Amino acid sequence: MSNITALFRIPKLSYRVWKVWTRNKDVFMKTYKTNFLPSLIEPVLYLLALGFGLGGFVQPINGQSYIQFIAPALVAVSMMYSSFYECTYASFVRMYFQKTFDAIIATPVTIEEVITGEILWGATKSLINSSIVLAVIVAAGLVPSPLFLLIPPVSFLVGLLFSAIAMCFTAISPNIDAFNYPSFLFITPMFLLSGTFFPLTSMPQFLQVITQLVLPLTNAVAVTRALALGSLQLSLLLNLAWMLIVTPVLFILSINLMKKRLIK
Repeated sequence: MSNITALFRIPKLSYRVWKVWTRNKDVFMKTYKTNFLPSLIEPVLYLLALGFGLGGFVQPINGQSYIQFIAPALVAVSMMYSSFYECTYASFVRMYFQKTFDAIIATPVTIEEVITGEILWGATKSLINSSIVLAVIVAAGLVPSPLFLLIPPVSFLVGLLFSAIAMCFTAISPNIDAFNYPSFLFITPMFLLSGTFFPLTSMPQFLQVITQLVLPLTNAVAVTRALALGSLQLSLLLNLAWMLIVTPVLFILSINLMKKRLIK
């Protein structure tokens, strides 16, 4: 079997995946107070500083006030941050420092099931954190469409995507400090350039194409904003299709990369 084929081999999974997910959930519930507080305060600060502060100097965008424009994007950003950092820093700590992976693999749970459980937990963190942010902007009266009820399922898909991306970085990072590279060279550009704080149409055409093809957050922001504001367009099918195609590919790749690392 060639190296390329091995990286995309479909893993064998069982119900034991949920044992790993449950373990992470139990740890999370023991520290839920410290987990919920940042998720609640951060969007409020962004809304106050950018929405009400900077927004007073910005003209309406596509018929929405600036605060209405950025509010759904903050929900999408929370999906990215929560899942990505859960499956980079947190997973690396469990793997390298706490030796949690070694302890679990000593049971009938396989490496593939451990990594799958980690990715599913990252997607769950995306669902939890984005739901908190969504509740904040709904309470602030910034979500005019009832379609916002479809955002939580989307957040799980987005969480799977960014968890898989994060796990790929975890598989190739030699130490925990190496996560500074994807954080500053991948996550930060997405945070700024994925249509979060200004429309993509304000950028040159070639940058719009690159952003939509290369930066996953662009698709998440587009779908989340459309559902929150009730502005559905056919182009959203392309955003969803991109995520539905790329996510399983990266999901399989991340599991095999991690298996390659842990077997060594």
